Amino acid sequence: MTLAIRTRRWRYPEYSSSCISARKADMDGILLSVSVMKLANHEREPRAFAAKPDHVDAYLRVLSALMLRDMRTRFAGSYWGYLVQVVWPVSHMLIIAFALAIRNIPAPFGESSIIFAATGAVPTLVFQYISREIMKGILINKPLTYYPQVRSIDVMFSRVLVEINGSFMGVVLVFLIIYAIGLDPVPLNITSAIFGYICAILLGIGVGSINVAIVQVFPGWVIGYVLIGILIYLASGVMFMPNDFPEHIYAIMKWNPVLQIVELVRLGYDPNLPITIDYLYIFLWILGTFTVGLLLERTIGRRGN
Repeated sequence: MTLAIRTRRWRYPEYSSSCISARKADMDGILLSVSVMKLANHEREPRAFAAKPDHVDAYLRVLSALMLRDMRTRFAGSYWGYLVQVVWPVSHMLIIAFALAIRNIPAPFGESSIIFAATGAVPTLVFQYISREIMKGILINKPLTYYPQVRSIDVMFSRVLVEINGSFMGVVLVFLIIYAIGLDPVPLNITSAIFGYICAILLGIGVGSINVAIVQVFPGWVIGYVLIGILIYLASGVMFMPNDFPEHIYAIMKWNPVLQIVELVRLGYDPNLPITIDYLYIFLWILGTFTVGLLLERTIGRRGN
């Protein structure tokens, strides 16, 4: 039997690459199915107080199975592919810093173009990844929502946890690189920098929840939002200081909430920058997107299920 299997893999080299990746994805689906079946069995039991921890444990297993499935199937059917998301912000930071060095342009603020690039690229990419990957997660895991125990909100929540974990690992890697080249990565105003990072996460979740509802009605929105994401990246001050523009242009650019989040992070590294942040405007964006996204999930999302 072993000889037959070896001969088949020798005669068909693709059997050992694509088929193994497919089998890994199938194993994830089997594990998720087992978790869902366990959750269903717990739901059939009498709802006693002692049974609640078991129900929570089964639900957490469903979330963990969804997270492992997302991490494995995103890049080349391997957990190592998940590192691409972690390294991606570093590549943006290095490309921007290299472009400034080639053109002999000094850092727009501070003494390092690396820190300037990091303060712009990290919050923008955190917002973009979360808002986009939540939408893609629904499309990939849509068949799983046919289980009565798996809801769209569960798929969204698992993908949010995966993206937050990946973005945090990316931030840690950026800090290590900045520290390795002899710079101090710790901001002067830690509260401002952390608050800006959290706002980028929350805004990404809010916009991503709206994208989830849109993509279930119009799947082509995946491509449309990629184009919008490119425009947001270019208009959010990642590669320049928005306050250097004329006042009337800068006032228009401030309508972009991601730009204000980037400026909030940069204020953490240089509190003397001539920048004013409209905290109420950022809060209204986060609250508004969360409200609209959850309302759409209760209507369009459940109708789709």
